[in-house]
Amino acid sequence: MTLCKVVGSVTSTVKHPVLVGHKLLVCQPVDAATGTVLTGRMVGLDTVQAGVGDTVLVIDEGNAARRILGDSRAPVRTVIAAIVDEVKR
Repeated sequence: MTLCKVVGSVTSTVKHPVLVGHKLLVCQPVDAATGTVLTGRMVGLDTVQAGVGDTVLVIDEGNAARRILGDSRAPVRTVIAAIVDEVKR
């Protein structure tokens, strides 16, 4: 799992049926120890109603993502699995 900050959203006019009803959010990794934003971004499938500005936990592993969706054939690799309320440093 990766601690991330949601920095944007992705708009798609056509989606695979498995993705319908889910938002696609742009996530930027954050160093858990310092809170520093790291380089690189990823697009995660929102399963927890997160939004821009939220700190989230992202799972970037296909099998886990498909298990969360309950579909072993879903074309998904990265999901937002939790909204983080607080990080104690």
